[in-house]
Amino acid sequence: MVQADDFGFGTQIRKSPYFDATVRWGAKGFSVYNHMYIPRDFGNPEQNFWNLVNEAILCDVAVERQVEITGPDAQKFVQMLTPRDLSKMAVGQCKYVLITNADGGILNDPILLRLAENHYWISLADSDILLWAQGVAINSGLDVQIGEPDVSPLQLQGPKSGEIMRALFGDDIMDLKYYWLRELELDGIPLIVSRTGWSSELGYELYLQDGSRGDELWEKIMAAGEPFGLKPGHTSSIRRIEGGMLSYHADADINTNPFELGLGRLVNLDIEADFIGKAALRRIKEAGVSRRQVGLVIDSAPLKGPNTKFWAISRNGETIGKVTSAVYSPRLKQNIALAMVSVKHAELGNTVQVAMPHGVVQATVVEVPFFDPKKALAAA
Repeated sequence: MVQADDFGFGTQIRKSPYFDATVRWGAKGFSVYNHMYIPRDFGNPEQNFWNLVNEAILCDVAVERQVEITGPDAQKFVQMLTPRDLSKMAVGQCKYVLITNADGGILNDPILLRLAENHYWISLADSDILLWAQGVAINSGLDVQIGEPDVSPLQLQGPKSGEIMRALFGDDIMDLKYYWLRELELDGIPLIVSRTGWSSELGYELYLQDGSRGDELWEKIMAAGEPFGLKPGHTSSIRRIEGGMLSYHADADINTNPFELGLGRLVNLDIEADFIGKAALRRIKEAGVSRRQVGLVIDSAPLKGPNTKFWAISRNGETIGKVTSAVYSPRLKQNIALAMVSVKHAELGNTVQVAMPHGVVQATVVEVPFFDPKKALAAA
């Protein structure tokens, strides 16, 4: 049996409460995300994709660290961080939000959870928003406390995930609505459970609130899921690109603004709150953007794996942008990609050239998402 020590990891990068369990269950490779190890390889990534879309997978996503914001001014402070209008966000609700800087650049695209009237978690993508939030708070004049709680999420994703949750928690869990949360216990293990996930499939996130019980929680879920075909897995690049889901540092970063990504719906410039980046985002919206995210279908042999570099895109001899995320979809039987291109070349149906490692190939601009564009599967 492989042991965690066999990988020779040091102590400077943190390990999740599920780390040893993932190694026992076949994790073969890891990367670093939010200063933590995350399993990225349980064998064949195509099989991982089919496990996800046909049955269910359990993923260690403890790297989605939580920034906890409490105190009398918590609601006002959280609204400072994001251009999305939170005035109607109820206790028990989750929202996908953007965190922007003074120039309107995207610092993170997390899920925001409202646990109580003055209690929020920001469930992070890969950037140091804990430090950002603490820095913003210093001179804000607001009465808030900001820290990182002992919280480590797992993702249970796939069409069988609902039945597995029923086996774990009973029939009542089936009433949990898309983008809502519930406080639960599993044999005394304290959890927050939400109907969210990074897969565009039906799914749940289980936020463990006691890191000492991570191994126990993992094994309980795997045991409950065995009759339903549950497999250990990792977040699927294939499925998330099919669903047009962003990967921070790849498809968005500090130099990207919401309007370039078609996420203007997450920017409300009419609210009274003076959120960070409001003036800049107003200027950007009025001036219009010079580039825009599009989908591409790339005409080449099936990719062996996701791109590890940005690939230049050209048209009529002019460089017009770059491929940010690309992968072969075995379901669509196409190479699909997210790309950022000049607005004047972003029209659907345009043919462009992509400089791939083995040479220049043709690609066609298409709509995203590539599959289930209305997220009917995740919201079902």
